Amino acid sequence: MLMEVCYIIGFTILGMALGSFFNVCIDRLPREESIVNPPSHCEACHHRLGAKDLIPIFSYLWLKGRCRYCQEPIPRRLLLVELATAAIFPLLYLSYGLTSEFGVLAFYVCLFLIVFVIDMERRLILNRVVYPGMALALLIAGVAPQQWLLEWGQPGIISSLVGGGIGFAIFLLIAIISRGGMGWGDVKLCALIGLAVGFPLVFIALLIGIVLGGVVALALLVSKRKGRREAIPFGPFLSLGAVITLIWWGQLLGYFV
Repeated sequence: MLMEVCYIIGFTILGMALGSFFNVCIDRLPREESIVNPPSHCEACHHRLGAKDLIPIFSYLWLKGRCRYCQEPIPRRLLLVELATAAIFPLLYLSYGLTSEFGVLAFYVCLFLIVFVIDMERRLILNRVVYPGMALALLIAGVAPQQWLLEWGQPGIISSLVGGGIGFAIFLLIAIISRGGMGWGDVKLCALIGLAVGFPLVFIALLIGIVLGGVVALALLVSKRKGRREAIPFGPFLSLGAVITLIWWGQLLGYFV
């Protein structure tokens, strides 16, 4: 029991630390800046942050969401990402234990979290995130294929490649038909999702993403924003569909098949 508590605390701390690092990636990758240099600093006054300013979650709360040096508001997203990752790791550990499935799911959830936030804030799906994600998804499928890739009865790498091809083809067709209504970043993201979830789960992941996006678009249409034609990014819903499918793939496959 004591060991279990230690693991939970340890993974919570790890999640908090990784969340802080992911915030750096989310801020700097769209600007094509190094994630290493310069050291962490306030985006408003550019003052270098000290160690006491960089304690995940607690620094934000202690400073009441404002920079210690210039009192400018700190984006709330920093806190939300750190809270999310602080919860993700212990929850996945409690569900899967110290298994390869835990490691693979933690990787994918974090990867799609970065995609989610960047696209939500910047309307961008970055090649420098998607392409390495594709390479690692293929590596995982070839070296340590998880059970969701083996349900088809084929080697994991085959399931991954077929899923990636289907995801890419479906959204490539949508992008062509929509004539700009669907971005090419979404097409590449769907290929990544297919590589991650494999065949036949790629259909479920994309369906969930499409339904979620449609529901939010419809809600915005009938809300107080009625009359404003405001495009919403689709990548966050596709990313959420991928995460939901990866975590609950067994139940979803049993429901749809």
